[in-house]
Amino acid sequence: MKLITSILIASLAFFTTSQAAVKTGAAAPEFTVMDSTGAEHSLSDFKGKYVMLEWTNHTCPFVKKFYKNGEMQALQSEMTAKDVVWLQVLSSAEGKSGYLTASNAELMRTKQKVHSTALLLDANGKIGRAYGARTTPHMFLIDPEGTVIYQGAIDSIKSANSQDIAAATNYVKAAYASAMVGELIQKSTTTPYGCGVKY
Repeated sequence: MKLITSILIASLAFFTTSQAAVKTGAAAPEFTVMDSTGAEHSLSDFKGKYVMLEWTNHTCPFVKKFYKNGEMQALQSEMTAKDVVWLQVLSSAEGKSGYLTASNAELMRTKQKVHSTALLLDANGKIGRAYGARTTPHMFLIDPEGTVIYQGAIDSIKSANSQDIAAATNYVKAAYASAMVGELIQKSTTTPYGCGVKY
């Protein structure tokens, strides 16, 4: 167990500083990219809707934390039912941990019973670098006017243990709930945690 923990700590990245490429309150960088089905998406296609960006990597223990028991899928389903566009972003470069071809990405989505709107394939890292995505997961909430209103961690407990999810504050849900009623988002920028994005 100690060996596994040591390997986990050595191979994962915790970021304790916020060095975002885009500031909260600023316009979200535009992008046009293909998804795992071969369809093309641009951020501007979703103007007038809330958009959630979720950086992901199926090999990362911190991502597995949220997917293995269905918590991430449930959150995706809950928010897309409210007309939020939920875009997973896979920025692992070819040959790096987590890289998937389009067909394998679709198989993974089916296996995990994902409820996102689409999985964007960003193997060249262009979207990830534009947003300053640092970890998997790393979350960004964009409002209907195209402004980044939240970015950072998905929740308040920095661990890879799924048992911690229930006790954590989900920053994503809190930010969206505040935005929907016109309240100030109390934590609009938090420090992301997880595995480093494999650019």
